[in-house]
Parts: sequence; structure tokens; C-alpha cells
Amino acid sequence: MKIQRISALSDNYIFLLYDQDSQTAAVVDPAEAKPVLQCLDELGLQLVAIFNTHHHYDHIGANNQLLEHFPRLCIYGGSEDRGRIPGQQVFLKDSDRIEFAKRVGQVFFLPGHTRAHIAYYFPPNSPQDTGELFCGDTLFAGGCGRLFEGTPTQMVNSLTKLRNLPDNTRIWCAHEYTLKNLEFALTIDQDNLALKNRYNQVKELRHQKQATVPSLLKEEKLTNPFLRWDNVAIQSTIGNTDPVRVFAKIRGMKDRF
Repeated sequence: MKIQRISALSDNYIFLLYDQDSQTAAVVDPAEAKPVLQCLDELGLQLVAIFNTHHHYDHIGANNQLLEHFPRLCIYGGSEDRGRIPGQQVFLKDSDRIEFAKRVGQVFFLPGHTRAHIAYYFPPNSPQDTGELFCGDTLFAGGCGRLFEGTPTQMVNSLTKLRNLPDNTRIWCAHEYTLKNLEFALTIDQDNLALKNRYNQVKELRHQKQATVPSLLKEEKLTNPFLRWDNVAIQSTIGNTDPVRVFAKIRGMKDRF
């Protein structure tokens, strides 16, 4: 399974998963049809599936148009999103399995950003490989999604599921928010050397107009404050040790940043 990152809208990423042997492709959260169709044409691929993480328009905006071009494709989404994802045919629950390009992916139910959010995780084929996590707007490089329909408790539980994945998991998040996220992170974790180094690296990448996605989960655990609610230094800055309250305080501060 190969992965092609496609830029869309102002800061969205669409991910095209494809199998060269069968010349088939699946797309994660297609915000726009045009760049997806262009990529499919360039690679000579037939689209067979859409994997949606949640119902927000910048993740499902191209569903109907892609379905017009490929009437036999199958559209996947969370069972709790029934009626909110255009063309949805498969209604997934936590721990369900999906298959593509001889890889078996696991579905995670991750309420928080929305009440129905899910993610798709493809474990590595060998210890030398990376796992692939398509997490929509739950976990970002250096940040996490806003709480539109969920609660801090739900989001902490959801992020804990992701934090428990192997360190060599690649995080394919849906937005290029990394630089702004790390600028905020430095305000509450200013003595974190790994964070400072990452910020400088990301700043240079963005100066060169390069993408910062995917990131590695190992790096997120060291630098992303939304995975570090139990870090003593951050708890001291926030003035609380309760995981949910620490997370909620950080999320509120980020909302106003």
C-alpha cells in the first residue's frame, strides 16, 4: 500500500492509498474532487473506496462527485455518522476491520472533535515498517482537534487510544496546522528541548513551503501538549494534576491562542 498526500482547500490534506499491482485506490477524507481525479489519472488508478473520518464538509465535500465518476466505489464512515456522510454505505464501529491493498486496518471510535469521529489504523507488516494512522481531526501534528460535539473526557479517552499505538506509527492528520500548534505548545512547555528543536525544524520546512505531515507518534509523545496531560512540568504550568482538567485547560487556552 502506497500513500500519496494531496493538498486541498486552504490547509487540508487528502490521502490517496493505492495498490500498483491491482491499480486500485482508496481516498481518505476527500475535501475536493479535482485534485483527487487528477492524481488518479496521473497514476492510472481506479478509485474503489472512500474512508471518511467524520462528517465535516472539508472531509466529505467530494464524496458525491467522486461517486459520479466511480459508481461502484464504496463509501465508509462511522456508524454514529449515519445520515451525515454523503453516499455512505458501510457503517463502522470501534474495532471493526477494513481491507485494502492486502493490508488490514483497524477502526477506532474517537468521539471528541465530533460525536461520531473514527480513525483508520494499518499496523506495520514487520517490525521495520511503520504503522499508518489516518486520524482526521482528532490528533494533529503538535495539536488536536477542537471539541465541537464531544467532551474533554471523551477526547482524553480517544487520544489515549492513539497514544498507546507503537512509536513508529505515522500520523496522517488532515490539516497543515503544525507550526501554529507548536507556537502554542511553547507557551506551556517552554523548557522542552525536543519541542524547541521540532519547532525550529517545522519553521524551516514551512519557510520552504514543505509539508509537515506525516509525523511520527514517538515525536508527538515528546512534543505535543495534547498527549502530555500527565507531564509534571505541564501540570505545574496549568496548576492541576487531573488529566481531564489539564487537557480541558490546555484546549481552552489553544482555542483563544
